[in-house]
Amino acid sequence: MTIYGYTRVSTSEQAANGDSLETQQKILMGYAQSKGEELTPDNIFVEAGVSGSSEFKKRPEGSKLYDLLQHGDMLIVPKIDRGFRNIRDALNTLHDLKERGVSVHFIDLGGDATCNGISQILFTILGAFADFERSRIAQRISEVKQVQKSKGIYVGGVPPFGYLIEEGRLIPDPSKTVVLERMVELRRELVSYRRIGLAIQKEFKIELNRQTVMNILRRSPLSSDVNSGF
Repeated sequence: MTIYGYTRVSTSEQAANGDSLETQQKILMGYAQSKGEELTPDNIFVEAGVSGSSEFKKRPEGSKLYDLLQHGDMLIVPKIDRGFRNIRDALNTLHDLKERGVSVHFIDLGGDATCNGISQILFTILGAFADFERSRIAQRISEVKQVQKSKGIYVGGVPPFGYLIEEGRLIPDPSKTVVLERMVELRRELVSYRRIGLAIQKEFKIELNRQTVMNILRRSPLSSDVNSGF
């Protein structure tokens, strides 16, 4: 029987609060000692600066630990949201480890989540809350982006062809404005995307295939009324 610990924390969390790797490691070692076991620092897998949006088995340290765990081993995790992306990831991983004969202890659940029905009920409830909280965070981020967009603030990604980003806003790129205006002009004349690409190559020595022309015109604020058709 080998005792393992697993911790995860983002760089911002380490700097901002006490939920640091060092704090988590001490909690894990103290929990093991309370069970009459010894958890050595060498057996604590540290996932530093890794987002919780990735599945446990796809994280660098999580995948190593998952492959290492054997029948009779004990895995200790400080909190459910330290270990898993969402409730489905948590339950699938817990099921696999239980079938392998590994006991999984979540300190915020009060103990072994694989040993009895009550622990699994608590595990499911807390996991659902963790999943719900992540959904709320994603929703808040989306709402903030919508507000920024309504104020004319560019919310990210590669700027459309013919534009630059300056102080968070899109501004015309003088070096490409003439090219973009010519593409829009040709499209309003019902010229196909392929022929627009050929015309731009001939007039401006810029190689653009049909798909690229289509993407440029669909993203451009100048061409909102010319994007249908062929």
